[in-house]
Amino acid sequence: MKRAELLESLSRQPVCDLVVVGGGATGLGVALDAALRGFSVVLLESHDFAGGTSSRSTKLLHGGVRYLAQGNLSLVREALAERGTVLRMAPHLAQPLPFVMPSYQWWQTPFYGIGLKLYDLLAGAAGLGRTEFLDAASTLAALPGVNARHLRGGVKYWDGQFDDARLALALARTAEAAGAVVLNYAKVTGIRRQAESTGPRFEVDVCDHFDGTSRSIAAQCVVNATGVWVDELRAATHGQIPQAPPQRMVSPSQGVHVVVDREFLGGETALLVPKTPDGRVLFAVPWLGKVVLGTTDTPRQDLPREPQAFAEELDFILSEASRALSRPVRREDVRSVWVGLRPLVAPPQHAEGSTKTLSREHTIIADANGLITVTGGKWTTYRAMAEDVLDRCFDEGFLPRKPGGLTERHTMLGAPGPGAATSPICAAPGLHLYGTEADRVVECPGADIQLGMGLTEAMVRFAVRHEYAQTVEDVLARRWRVLFLNATAAAAMAPGVAAILREEGCASTELEEFLGLCRHHSLIFEPN
Repeated sequence: MKRAELLESLSRQPVCDLVVVGGGATGLGVALDAALRGFSVVLLESHDFAGGTSSRSTKLLHGGVRYLAQGNLSLVREALAERGTVLRMAPHLAQPLPFVMPSYQWWQTPFYGIGLKLYDLLAGAAGLGRTEFLDAASTLAALPGVNARHLRGGVKYWDGQFDDARLALALARTAEAAGAVVLNYAKVTGIRRQAESTGPRFEVDVCDHFDGTSRSIAAQCVVNATGVWVDELRAATHGQIPQAPPQRMVSPSQGVHVVVDREFLGGETALLVPKTPDGRVLFAVPWLGKVVLGTTDTPRQDLPREPQAFAEELDFILSEASRALSRPVRREDVRSVWVGLRPLVAPPQHAEGSTKTLSREHTIIADANGLITVTGGKWTTYRAMAEDVLDRCFDEGFLPRKPGGLTERHTMLGAPGPGAATSPICAAPGLHLYGTEADRVVECPGADIQLGMGLTEAMVRFAVRHEYAQTVEDVLARRWRVLFLNATAAAAMAPGVAAILREEGCASTELEEFLGLCRHHSLIFEPN
């Protein structure tokens, strides 16, 4: 069904149980959970699924070593359990990853090692491997690119890694398979709380990004899961109950990641520097053939769709990476930069300053007009967050209570079952990311025509036909992660992708906008 026809159909349908606004990790998790419980669900995303923060993470499924240092054991325990759940649900997109903390002082190995042994203990049966104490030679074998000067040893522990944008896509498609309607490029322009009656509680106004078509959808419950933008939607929600302007829920924090070639690190083990000279954490993580360096934690008051790295953030990452690695990292070595805005929960009386002390845990509130808003949290705990959101909807009386726990046992679309043999097709570069759907991908025209960086014409056509892709950015940033790996390569591939999108009938390829985005990601811009 075409987009305009789908919106028209939604506006004519009877009242749906739940409208979820926001197609990032949290919103998609809520939509899937609600659909599996039997509710009628519509999810609306103003841009692309995971187009904001949810595609710009450090790609880690983790309990949070730094939260362990802060003494937040309950958050760490929950996150470690959820880490194991995601690894079971989507083994084609998420895998265990070894980390090593190098030691340069005699006390560092026992000090960090004891803490990481506690990490193992909190993980319990969900642990991925035991923490090990390494000598200098073993540390160098695991991290060939680490700075060897004065190296005394290290500590090896385990966490998880995943492809955030493709996991979001799997959530969207799994929710749709469960009966939900999920629609990207559908911006919610207003939410109206209706007078108490037997009719719908809410009317949700939505506008199509491409043709400007506007429609209204009736709903019994609306969940605001728009991440750092939750306060904007709360301000745009009107009801019968007068209320003061809602207090700000989010204090945004900017996280910058820099991508360099794999040779800077070597091997398949990630590096963690637990404390840089200014007290921050530095990661060097192997991912899809490159190395991700980061991340920063900088307060930011504005909320741009495409935030830029500040000059001091780039300087911090490059200088600290050069200190941690044997080979200096220069600006010309950078293949791509991405910036994500974290929706940190603001305290009741927020004071400006560092965001490092603000909560990474999520918060759910019900405004006087009935809008349910969730923000905070992190990718690893998205499923638990979704359950908490639905519990709040039940408590407020907006939805009838139905048993939960279904998402803990429900595998993602494309995930191979336990003990299932991997298709020989998955041995081809990149096709393992499609799991059991790899055969469907190669059945699309152009499976043997390469566009670069492992992307084929067939993958582009599959992205349009089955994965909601509408623009060049959708394909090269999130269906295939070229923009996040090598912005120059993404720019070179963009015209070919645009031609295929036109053949597939996409309304707008937005080629020029994407080329500007490539310049942004490749550091060919003046930092703020």
